[in-house]
Amino acid sequence: MLYLVGLGLGDAEDITVKGLEAVRRCRRVYLEAYTSVLTVGKEALEEFYGKELILADREMVEQEADSLLKEADVYDVAFLVVGDPFGATTHSDLVLRAVKLGIPYKVIHNASIMNAVGCCGLQLYNFGETVSIVFWTDTWKPESFFDKIEKNRQNGMHTLCLLDIKVKEQSLENLMKGRKIYEPPRYMSVNQAAEQLLAIIQNRRLQGEKPEITENTICVGLARVGALDEKIASGTLQQMSTVELGAPLHSLIVTGTMHPLELEMLKLFSVDSSSFENNACQRTA
Repeated sequence: MLYLVGLGLGDAEDITVKGLEAVRRCRRVYLEAYTSVLTVGKEALEEFYGKELILADREMVEQEADSLLKEADVYDVAFLVVGDPFGATTHSDLVLRAVKLGIPYKVIHNASIMNAVGCCGLQLYNFGETVSIVFWTDTWKPESFFDKIEKNRQNGMHTLCLLDIKVKEQSLENLMKGRKIYEPPRYMSVNQAAEQLLAIIQNRRLQGEKPEITENTICVGLARVGALDEKIASGTLQQMSTVELGAPLHSLIVTGTMHPLELEMLKLFSVDSSSFENNACQRTA
């Protein structure tokens, strides 16, 4: 049996009872280590679960999945995922491979950022398509995510922006030379995401456009959702470029049309209540 087990968002104790029982039954336990991170390390998980964990990076999951699955044909194997097992498309691929090989699987769900964002007070059914904001480079500055955010806002919907994670990435030079040398991990902050959005707004204006999203659009920055030191800040997009939310992981929400109750909740986390009042009321219904 292959078990796909969601670990939740905080620390070792966020695993469900059902998930923990499955982990303790398994001969081999893999920890997916590239789509998200917990606030504690591998050692803390091993101590709490009473199991040795094998770190599964993107290369292993995408290129060596068959060998991982063949083990599940002989004995119970667990694949641990921060948040919920289906928070990333890679894990759907793992299920399809298992089915093709005739290996039974069981999914044990948990909280993920997709539903935990409700902690800021915005109602989940008012969210549109989720987008990913990637790190720009000197030669690659995609803007497609901005178009999706604008479309959501035009429809009155909020947008959850998942921010880029770079784990076990190679530089272009090392990649071309085939050297297995990896760059230090990088996690995009709310500040960096806001700065990229502000740059796109300026680019669009230079092209004669009038962006739906501006410096004064109300946004929400979230950090370490589900952890004891969770942080939430609401304010304008401009304010999000300077707000300090600390260690990863961060997420950003660009609001759409807000219900008065949503607005009242966001005020609890406002960076500057006066500017919040001036701007937020323009988009309530």
